Amino acid sequence: MKVCNAVVRMVMGVALMGLAGFVAAQQTYPNRPIRIITPYPPGGTTTPLVRIVGEKLTESWGQQVLVENRGGGNTIIGVEAAAKSAPDGYTLLLVVQTHVIVPNLMSTPYDPIKDFAPIGTVCKTELTLVLHPSMPANNLQEFIALAKSKPGAINYASSGGGTTTHLAAAMFEHRTGAKMQHIPYKGGGPAMTDLLGGQVQAYFQSPLVVMPFVKAGKIKGIAISGEARFPGLPQVPTFSEAGLPGFELRIWYGILAPAGTPNEIVNKLSAELARILAMPDVKVKLENQGMDPFISTPAQFTALMVADLAKFAQVIKAANIKFN
Repeated sequence: MKVCNAVVRMVMGVALMGLAGFVAAQQTYPNRPIRIITPYPPGGTTTPLVRIVGEKLTESWGQQVLVENRGGGNTIIGVEAAAKSAPDGYTLLLVVQTHVIVPNLMSTPYDPIKDFAPIGTVCKTELTLVLHPSMPANNLQEFIALAKSKPGAINYASSGGGTTTHLAAAMFEHRTGAKMQHIPYKGGGPAMTDLLGGQVQAYFQSPLVVMPFVKAGKIKGIAISGEARFPGLPQVPTFSEAGLPGFELRIWYGILAPAGTPNEIVNKLSAELARILAMPDVKVKLENQGMDPFISTPAQFTALMVADLAKFAQVIKAANIKFN
């Protein structure tokens, strides 16, 4: 009996020591560099976002934030890498709304909800419909009429199959009865290049990305989603103003951690992210990127992803969107 008791005490002692070490590790988090994976090529809209958040985290916690671009496979490569990382708070994932779109279009080796611990949203942006100058349409109603009169004759670009820019155009087709040809690209940069060159004639993209080209007369701004016009493009009406009410599709960005990351670390990260997004200089930096700060708790971010996963499933089915 004495031997058994001794064994029990030894096991309990080891367990308590392990628990104490675990708690201490959480209390001292972070004590080494943090990696943020972006499942997109460098140079897109996610690059400045990671830098803005990363620089502030480094200032606050004194730990370097490393950015790892893991583009490819329609974001699956980078997302899977993050899902399989140690759930210790030292590997995070920056995602766009595409995170809950791709699983509705193809099989993924991860569950977009269950395999992640949401930290919080970062920002959101609207989408602008732009056209190549060769298009005879000068407003939304003229473009709809033109697209309906020439089924399949107009090529529209997207930054990749299954991205929000793809889904926006597919929703537009479904709402209006227009029939266009989808041309997917490996990122927003190549898509914009071909729009400027006239290889494609239409594109849904962030207002900040298209703004300099619209102002220079290289492309036409036809309409923008959201409740109000974009300050940098005051001449571009909202879809509601242009005669298509209820056409709303904005892009959100958020940060996830692998499932199983301790709640204490998740909450610490979430609180710090909210603090950073409330900083006046961060707000200005985001606005300069054409984005608005979007603060949410882990629970609110979870609810948003669950709702959008179901919403896009319905949209994709209704519009008969196929992955290509």
